[in-house]
Amino acid sequence: MNKVEGLHHLAICTADMKAQIGFFTDKLGMELQALYWMHGVENTCHAFLRLKDESSIAFVYNPDIAKIESKLGSTHSGNAGSNSAPGTMQHLALKVHSNNELLAMRDRLRSKGVPVLGPIEHGMCRSIYFAGLENMTLEFSYSAEPIDNRLWVDPAVVTLLGITDDELADFRNPESFDDQGGSIRQPGADAPGPHLNYPAEIYPHVLALKDEDILYSVEHEPPVKI
Repeated sequence: MNKVEGLHHLAICTADMKAQIGFFTDKLGMELQALYWMHGVENTCHAFLRLKDESSIAFVYNPDIAKIESKLGSTHSGNAGSNSAPGTMQHLALKVHSNNELLAMRDRLRSKGVPVLGPIEHGMCRSIYFAGLENMTLEFSYSAEPIDNRLWVDPAVVTLLGITDDELADFRNPESFDDQGGSIRQPGADAPGPHLNYPAEIYPHVLALKDEDILYSVEHEPPVKI
């Protein structure tokens, strides 16, 4: 059974937190849910913009982020058909419910001076495309029905990628796992990984921490008391 229910939050670095909050609230109509010092990270603040009650777009800001160069074709794609570096966000597609809501969002964006391309019919979804701040590439999409993987897994692409029949069957129906109630021990720094990017001198010590010591290791109360 798939335990991944949807997007909780996607965190994006920004050099101008106020401007990003302004764009997502004014241009897209998303509510500011949270704005606070990022837990356990020095001199860094975190903002959450609401998609649903437990689903958000999040931004991360500190003064050092502005010193990192943004370069189209490397750190950012610049549009939904261009390249960016492996592991980076190529574009962000946000969901709406119907074609009417897709057109309503296009109207909202265009009325505020934001050029929008589309809708474009993809078969599996219909989409509009526009630019966000700091070279972000953004999309709104809706699907009339769930994507059918019998129709949308192209045998030619499967062959191109060297995916075997057995691998494809596994990809379509991932192996289930019997939960152990959280009793599986932490792998060490020499485990196959992949691994988080911590300094080599402290990473083994981080992994050696007990789970119960990590649980409440950062401030977790809201910053405002009501």
